[in-house]
Amino acid sequence: MTYNDIRKLFLNYFESHGHKIVPSASLIPNDPSLLFTVAGMVPWKNIFLGLENPPAPRVADVQKCIRAGGKHNDLEDVGVDGRHHTFFEMLGNWSFGDYFKEGALEMSWDLLTNVIGIDPNRLVVTAHETDDEAATLWKKIAGKEAIRLGKDNWWSAGDTGPCGPCSEIFYDFGPDVPGGLPGSPDEDGGRYVEIWNDVFMQYDRDANGNLTDLPNKNVDTGAGLERWAAMLQGKTDNYDTDLFVNLKRAVSDVTSVAETPENITSFKVITDHLRSVGFAIADGVIPSNTDRGYVIRRILRRAMRHGQLLGHSGALLSRLYPALVREMGDAYPELAQNQAHVIEVITNEENAFADMLNNGIKLLDNEVPKVQNGVLPGAVAFKLFDTYGFPLDLTQMILRDKNITVDVAGFESEMAAQKERSRADTKGTRVLWESRTDVPETDDTTKYAPNDNMESRVLAILRDGEFVDSANDGDAVEVALDKTNFYGTQGGQVGDMGELKIGDTVVLNVNEAARANNVVLHRGTVVGKISVGDTVKTVVNAQNRAQTARAHTATHLLQAALRKVLNTDVEQRGSKVAPDSVRFDFSFGRAMTDEEKVAVEKLVNEWINADMTVLHEEMPIDEAKKRGAMALFGEKYGDVVRVITAGDVSCELCGGTHINHTGEIIRAKINKEKSISSGIRRITMSVGVLAQ
Repeated sequence: MTYNDIRKLFLNYFESHGHKIVPSASLIPNDPSLLFTVAGMVPWKNIFLGLENPPAPRVADVQKCIRAGGKHNDLEDVGVDGRHHTFFEMLGNWSFGDYFKEGALEMSWDLLTNVIGIDPNRLVVTAHETDDEAATLWKKIAGKEAIRLGKDNWWSAGDTGPCGPCSEIFYDFGPDVPGGLPGSPDEDGGRYVEIWNDVFMQYDRDANGNLTDLPNKNVDTGAGLERWAAMLQGKTDNYDTDLFVNLKRAVSDVTSVAETPENITSFKVITDHLRSVGFAIADGVIPSNTDRGYVIRRILRRAMRHGQLLGHSGALLSRLYPALVREMGDAYPELAQNQAHVIEVITNEENAFADMLNNGIKLLDNEVPKVQNGVLPGAVAFKLFDTYGFPLDLTQMILRDKNITVDVAGFESEMAAQKERSRADTKGTRVLWESRTDVPETDDTTKYAPNDNMESRVLAILRDGEFVDSANDGDAVEVALDKTNFYGTQGGQVGDMGELKIGDTVVLNVNEAARANNVVLHRGTVVGKISVGDTVKTVVNAQNRAQTARAHTATHLLQAALRKVLNTDVEQRGSKVAPDSVRFDFSFGRAMTDEEKVAVEKLVNEWINADMTVLHEEMPIDEAKKRGAMALFGEKYGDVVRVITAGDVSCELCGGTHINHTGEIIRAKINKEKSISSGIRRITMSVGVLAQ
């Protein structure tokens, strides 16, 4: 059964069971906390939260998704095995207050066993440890004893609101594949693969973590198409299924290289990245140096680099795109409709990358013989970035084949020095704002308690390196106000997003609140017109702020857990707290073991589940020291400091935004732990709904 067969069968089945079939939503989500649509439920989030009405009581779709950032980041794992993708398709059926557990489980089981004909003995089911109803239904419907799991079988749309248990179906690939049952210590071996997840949103969670029954209970399901194809085609490697076999054949045709065991990684990377780049550009993403554009540019360049490893030079993805249209154009007409545009964008990127790569490789070839102790100096890596546009990760990938690493700390030091230089010798915004002695410090005392009805006055507008009296539709500007409830980027926490309004009309879409000394800069794009002297309402994006606050408090818990599991000498050496992920750097002399990472994550989640009170207090610094409040290494503090205390496990000096109870975090998940320089480790972590 091919990919096209599976899509049609799935949608036809649910259409015959009263579902409205809808097309995939865009990869660009209507959600500022996400760069891409990362799961089938993303387009329906506002319906689950009661903010929008559903198109029908029952809906089914096949949703295109990209996971290449934050918690949702499988980029580095693509090609290493046969189950990681940056682009994938999610089969989904949805009930908005219509059928519930029994209907969802019955249809899942019926489609898999009766319609498709999968041997029931090869299917394993799970249920949440508290969900006796689902376990009883599995016994009735399938004669199966459900494996009872904990946090992995619970879903929530946010810190408050709709949530509930979920039930998963796993396929057994057989004893020849290593791995144990779901929930067992060796569950990641690969023998049992999750092929379907039914989520039952039956509760409403309040700010204190209390659960009450929802009047309308919803069903949210997801089934990975690539996994279904592997299961139904008898393959343990997704890249051996029909879609990828055909795309890999196209790679061979373009590169004149046959697939072999030695080069299979490059074939996997190129075919995966072709889908991400092609679909994203078809949906309107333009490669750039920021946000989702940067992610797509990075993926495109990574594919080209693997083309070079195959001995190919010149255009690659632009020549492969017609093959993607042939394989997936029937299911996704936008691929063919935008073919000329996509090929043009990719071609321009490939040409620019080829020039950059050729010049950069020459520099690397000259520098590699000088490398000592297997580490390329950070200054060289920065020159590649600054002069030739080489991202750090591209340099690392090229050198990995030569068993050479990069001095990341040295690179970051050079980057910081460059930023400092640009303040002095360019029209850098900070130096320009600092020259405006008539613009007073922004009153941002309400940043910890946002008020969407606050009225502020526009004091100054910076556009294209010049201060102007007004700016018009489409202009990129920085705006200073007399007061604001926006949190400006500071202390490792990214700034708020939101809007400035005049009355009910948006006049500035704020992408980031930044800082120049103590002036908060509202960076964004003008809608209509904005002028100095205007009275505006400052509207913070509450969802983005809430997720950032969850992430920041989770960072404090992470540091406390590291000190408890590793040792009390662990110190924070930097961080970045954003809505989609946490990056935490700390001093430690070796790589963490798998057991230590599990222990740290488990401890953080235990503290989250304990729903401890989080206190936000201001006090003299001497009093804070007496309490044992931790300070950031190398940071300078004033006489009065803000102290964030989470239960009896964490007490830190911190000026960021935080939640009021640890339970609001919902969940935390450690994604990666790695070295960034001698004696400094880095953990990336996701929280809230992104940590599922």
